[in-house]
Amino acid sequence: MTDQSSTATLSRDVPATPGPQASPGDVADEAPRTIHTTEDGAPGSAPQPLSVRPRSSSRDHRIDAMRGAALLMMFVDHIPQNLLNRLTMRNVGFADAAEIFVLLAGYASWLAYGRGFARNGVRDTLIRIARRCGKLYVAQTLMLLVSVFTIREWRRFSPVPVDFLEPELAHGVSDLWRVLLLDALPANLNILPLYMVLLGAFPLIYLLIRVNRFLALGLSAGLWLLINVDPTVNFPNWLDPDGWYFDPLAWQFLFVLGASAAIEAGRHGGDLPSYRWLKVAAALYLTFSLVEAFPWAQWGLPELRPFALPSPDKSTLAPLRLLDVMAIFYLVQSSSVARALSHSRLGQALALAGRHSLEIFTAGTVLDLFGRLVFTTFGAGWPLQIVVNGVGLGLLFLVAQFYERRRVRQRAAASGGGPAVEA
Repeated sequence: MTDQSSTATLSRDVPATPGPQASPGDVADEAPRTIHTTEDGAPGSAPQPLSVRPRSSSRDHRIDAMRGAALLMMFVDHIPQNLLNRLTMRNVGFADAAEIFVLLAGYASWLAYGRGFARNGVRDTLIRIARRCGKLYVAQTLMLLVSVFTIREWRRFSPVPVDFLEPELAHGVSDLWRVLLLDALPANLNILPLYMVLLGAFPLIYLLIRVNRFLALGLSAGLWLLINVDPTVNFPNWLDPDGWYFDPLAWQFLFVLGASAAIEAGRHGGDLPSYRWLKVAAALYLTFSLVEAFPWAQWGLPELRPFALPSPDKSTLAPLRLLDVMAIFYLVQSSSVARALSHSRLGQALALAGRHSLEIFTAGTVLDLFGRLVFTTFGAGWPLQIVVNGVGLGLLFLVAQFYERRRVRQRAAASGGGPAVEA
């Protein structure tokens, strides 16, 4: 499919017809539920939600559901002793939940801010981006302070392994300023800074896409390729001589691919174009990825990996990881079955978590810390496995319900519709 470089292209990439205007509180990770498209991909009118019950509309919940699944997998994966992490993405393929998170951040950023530049103006959209970055920074700082305080207090009663928090932070506060300035990124608190950088760069990405979408993709791909050839090109990290764990210069490509996918899906009623040959290729690649990445020995099974490839580098977003996440995303976003499943009870539960991704991620990170401390101190037997996972996942859904109801009340009040009807 060709993309012509001229203003004629812009009328398709950035629809001129005004869509539903997002409130200043709307953010990138909530965009898929505020942008509604007609069959030709143009923005349509959005119904005002008055209930947290699943609606019978044709609205696409796949993005929110995928993001919710990614957030719950992050919660599970970040507790190494958690037996549930044997069932998450990282054990059935090259990529993991982090790739899904960043790809969908790019997709949602285009819906919230890319369309926002044309609809709400440059000034208002830049203010919204700055506010969102501020919220991300506050969440990052909150998680850092909770981690430092909790680990220091826990050490009064029980030993805590050094890998829970870098010694420079665990035993003093003189270097805390480095973390607050993002000059030092602790190992377990490194994805929100990546998101801040990518979102801060979004206006530049938008301008490049306005010139020519494939030019933007080409430049982004070239930078990603450079980092894979020379991984030493990275942001400095005082706590790690190798730099940021998620190298923004590499991961920006996944973010830009997400934004481009949002444009393409907007031209096809929310779906990516469905090509049988591409679906077959994606399915075959994911099968290969499964066989190569599956921990056969951990399950007591014979080794079936045909090549026994080393784990692809995550910091530079190695090609095998990139292909993996893009194959998953294409199969989901080009599938009417996946759209229907997103309306099921499970799909709606995942979408509920995905609509409040920052809150869920922040709460999940704090719960991860306590889960690791509990397992390290008291053991990781079955009773504690059930308690940690049951309590953790239950609390995350309670957080999602709380913020969903608050969102409904705020939107009902803003629309003058009176008090919201809650489930």
